[in-house]
Amino acid sequence: MSAAGKKGVVLVTGVDLAPQAVEILRDYELVFAGAKPTEDDLLALSTQHQPVGIIVRYGGVTGRVMDASKALRVISKHGTGIDTIDSRAAQERGIAVRAAAGANAPAVAEHTWALVFACAKNVVGLDGRMRAGHWDKSTHKSLELQGRTIGLVGLGAIGRRVAATALSLGMRVIAHDPYAKEAPAGVQLADLDAVFAQADVLSLHCPLTAENRHMINAQSIARMKDGAILVNTARGGLVDEQALVAALASGKLRAAGLDSFEKEPFAAPHPLQQVGNVVLSPHIGGVTEDAYIAMGTGAADNVLAVLEAEQAMA
Repeated sequence: MSAAGKKGVVLVTGVDLAPQAVEILRDYELVFAGAKPTEDDLLALSTQHQPVGIIVRYGGVTGRVMDASKALRVISKHGTGIDTIDSRAAQERGIAVRAAAGANAPAVAEHTWALVFACAKNVVGLDGRMRAGHWDKSTHKSLELQGRTIGLVGLGAIGRRVAATALSLGMRVIAHDPYAKEAPAGVQLADLDAVFAQADVLSLHCPLTAENRHMINAQSIARMKDGAILVNTARGGLVDEQALVAALASGKLRAAGLDSFEKEPFAAPHPLQQVGNVVLSPHIGGVTEDAYIAMGTGAADNVLAVLEAEQAMA
């Protein structure tokens, strides 16, 4: 499509957007950066096209990228976590940063429970044993979740959905979230140490910040129950992977389910590949057709809202 008559360029750090999102931004020219755009790629595209907005799917947006486009007014995350955007640099430049809050919450909450169940019931391990010709009925015991405590770090849209399912399973639910003014019925707010100490299943649903990086480390794992399960569908940097490998190998933790990693894409060989009691998935908790549409339309709506508000004030 010709750029003629368009209000400006929106750069997308990916290969596509949901058709519904494209329709929302029909008055803007969309430029796609590809599946794995580097900082230099985004720098070159921003210099060339001078986008008024950037929708962040893959990769990150730094101050250098922001400075490449004098027209840039908004950076919108295709999802909820904005740790790949230098928010401080954006604030200093008067550029709005937005996230599609809650857009992928149903998908990520469901994937959280897929990992919890896989860990508690050793689904992957038993499958592998049966394929190797074993029948472990007389020796295997799964973990029953009814009556156990699940501890949630983060009680936003995803955490609340996870909590609702836990309550339906007859679990006790405790949660730590410094920004939560109140908890849903049946959920007990607690300090972080209490959540670590009491959880049979610990599930992370918080953004990654400089303050909570490696919140799961040798010291916090030591405070957890012997045989607890850790699930992370949030951000990989929350977990010290070296400490986790040690805890899984020693049996301190029963199992872990991970959908995010300190370095992505997951680079093989990786120590976690050799750990039998960990279930791995490639950061796809929010990747469903419904979430793809919701995140795309949410990101597009956020771009449009910022740009239209500025146009109205001009």
